[in-house]
Order: sequence, then C-alpha cells, then structure tokens
Amino acid sequence: MQSQSSYINDEWKSFSQLAWLDKRTTSGSWRVAKDFAGLPSWICKTVGGTTTHWAGASLRLQDHEFRAKTHYGELVGANLLDWPITLQELEPFYAKAEFKMGVTRTNGIPGLPGNNNFKVLNAGATKLGYKQVHTGNMAINSQPRDGRGRCMQLGFCFQGCKSGAKWSTLYVEIPKAEATGNLDLRPQSHVSRIEHNDQGKASGVIYFDKDGKEQRQKARIVCVAGNSIETPRLLLLSASTLFPNGLANSSGQVGRNYMRHLTGTVYGAFKNPVHMYRGTTMAGIVRDEAVHDTKRGFVGGYELETLSLGVPFMAAFLNPGGWGADFTWWMDRYTHMAGMWIVGEDMPRETNRVTLNMDVKDQWGNPVPNVHFDDHYNDIAMRSHAFTQGERVYQAAGAIRTFRTPPYPSTHNLGTCRMSANARDGVCNKWGQTHDIANLFISDGSQFTSGGAENPTLTIVSLAIRQAGYITQQMTQKAI
Repeated sequence: MQSQSSYINDEWKSFSQLAWLDKRTTSGSWRVAKDFAGLPSWICKTVGGTTTHWAGASLRLQDHEFRAKTHYGELVGANLLDWPITLQELEPFYAKAEFKMGVTRTNGIPGLPGNNNFKVLNAGATKLGYKQVHTGNMAINSQPRDGRGRCMQLGFCFQGCKSGAKWSTLYVEIPKAEATGNLDLRPQSHVSRIEHNDQGKASGVIYFDKDGKEQRQKARIVCVAGNSIETPRLLLLSASTLFPNGLANSSGQVGRNYMRHLTGTVYGAFKNPVHMYRGTTMAGIVRDEAVHDTKRGFVGGYELETLSLGVPFMAAFLNPGGWGADFTWWMDRYTHMAGMWIVGEDMPRETNRVTLNMDVKDQWGNPVPNVHFDDHYNDIAMRSHAFTQGERVYQAAGAIRTFRTPPYPSTHNLGTCRMSANARDGVCNKWGQTHDIANLFISDGSQFTSGGAENPTLTIVSLAIRQAGYITQQMTQKAI
C-alpha cells in the first residue's frame, strides 16, 4: 500500500511503483498496438487506484453528451445510445462531488495560478479568439482545505501528489472510511472471480491475498471498480453454467464499446525558455471546442489542456521508436517547449472491445485481457481538427516549430459495461446495477454510455455518490 510519503518524484521509478503491469495484449489498427503492445492502457494497481495518477481535471459532462444518439444521429460504425440518466438528474451529485473534492472555480474556491505552460496557451488561444480559457476546474487545493494544504507547484501531479493538495481516495476518503470502523481494507489482493448462488445472485468473490493464497469473501452486494479493462475481464472470468458468457452479459455487451477518449498532443518550440514542467501539470484549458458543431466535419467536441512530460517520458513518447536529427532537435529544446493534450469524445463501437486472450495467462493462471481498438472516422476527423487548432494556438503565441504526437497508452478508459435503459442494449441500469444480477454493481468509468469531451473522474465520483445512496436505500428496504 502506497502513501504520500512513498510517492516518488521521478517518472520511471514512479511508473514501476504505481502502474498495473500485469500482462495484457493489444490488437487493432490504433498506433498504440504498434508502439505499446503490452501496455494498451496505463492504469494503476495500488490503493487509491487511478486517483493517485490522475491530473485532477474535474469537468461536468454537457447535456447533449448524455443524449449522444439523439444529438448525433445514426453514425455508420458507431454504437451510439442515450444514457438512461440526464444532466439534470446528475447535477445535485456533481455539486456534492465538487464540494467533496474541492474543485476550483466551484463553491467559491479560486482557480490555481497559471504556470508558464498555461501562459503560452493563454496567449495563443486568446489571439485566436477563444473565450473559455483558464487554469481549469481542478480537484487540487488552491488554498488550504479539508485538512490539506494548497498546491506547492511541484510539477509531479501524475506521480502521486506528495503534498496531498490533489484529491485522492488514498489519503482523503479511505482514512475517513477507516475511522468509522466499517472498512476492512485488504491491500495487495487480487480478485480473480465473482461467485454466485443457485438463484444467480452474487454471493462473494475469490481473491489472492498479499501472500498469494486464494481466499473467499462472502458478500451481500458486490461492486466492481476495476477500470474499463479489468472490470469486464473479471465479469468474463466469472463465467459459469448459469452464466456461460460471463456475468451480467445476457446482452453480449460486456467488454464492448471500449472508449479511451480521442487523444493526441501538440508541442511548440519557442525562442525563449518555457520550462513547461514547472507548476501544476494540467492547470490550463481551452473549452471553446467542446461544443457539438457539425460544421467542423464531425460530431461531438474536444478540450485542449496543458500537458508536460519529463525528459524520460518525452524521449519515449515524442515520436515512439524515432531517432535522428529531427528527434534530437526537439529534445535539445526541451526547456523551450510548451505542451498541450487533446481530449475529445471518441465514438463507442461494438468492435472496440475487451476480450479474454486464452493463449496468454497472467501470474495467477488466468487469461489476460486483449484490448482491441480501431479509430472511427469521426475520431480521425476530430483529431485532425484538434491537431490543426492546437498548432495554430502555438503559432499565434510565437512558436518557431510545432509537433504532433500520436496518442499515448495513458488515457481515460470508458465503456465496456455501459448503462442502458433496456437490458438488451447494455450491462447496467441508471444506478450502475447490472440488469441480470440485482446485487452486482458497476462502480467505475466502464458504465459510461458515451464518453463526452470531458475528463471523466468527476462524473465517476458523482455516479458513485448517487449509487451509494441507492444501495443504502435498497439494503434498508431489503430489496437486494
């Protein structure tokens, strides 16, 4: 189990400390399958999960993004569906989550200061006429709050926040839960199967403890929050005579509709030093392109957010596998670079999916997940537009050169156990309760019906707060 004191402000060492490095395989035409075949996605295997690694960006999904099929229509090759909940239904829970997490620019909490990377972004974006440009809605303290200090501008947000200014379940929620005496935390455990009784109700889980011994934990309710790769994998690994295709999979949708947000990065080189790596990593955003405007040649929208990588990751990700004069020109100008990340709504596709690779086993002897992904034509059109606009921002700010990089394996994993009003279309209902098994819940980003343009953690937390209330009510009424 990690702690704030054990976080390492070093990219390579931190990656080994936090990342889920169990075996995975990759397929599909996406660039990640060529560059990072064993790492299609970087998620965390530590107490606190991906809230240790996340940047803190906390944005609400927009109204139209909850009704993607209604607004975007029938797109060939896309498996669009409206969420069974609306923005209006989720707004009270967004408000609770923003207060709990201390999101800047909500509840009277001031925004974070802008570092040089933001100042470059702001200068170029405002010259292009963008209006929604600021240091973001961040779950990072801009002033002391909730027993934690303000952001110290250390610049290692992705490596775990050593100062504790960034909200993380590890040192914010879990200690509060432990103080109640009702939480039994078992770190270094790995669940391999969910069990059910003869009536088809979930009855417990089988897991390997920290010593590698197989254990059984009985349960009245099971909530799965393993991210959009490990959650469907666990449901598929739990197949039985009663559920031959895996748990909660009568629709055949478990593992399907994998989304990872349309991503890519743009870097600009400038005559004067920028030192983009100093200060809060992602405290900078342009929101103007997050609208749904088909005049641009695609449905949905995207955000532009500040991003910086340290020298080791920059060398690995700038142009994966690249070398030569052009590559070294950029690395030589590392201190003079500004960086931004594209975050856009990619389309759910039935063929983008997580399946079990029966030919490759993990350290526990279970089939590993295979992650298959192909870009939809809407994704390609949006990324092209975003790359162009990102370069224009830096050119307007005086860049001498700009550079586009392909998507990284570290991203937002969504879908694979999606919400649906009808059981035939998805895996769980509007409460995250699986259609097939009333006491089995999906509690992570895999329940997203569509991705939206926004970083997803705020929505995941809001859904979890809402789900917890529903479970409490159902248990009180002895309905489940």
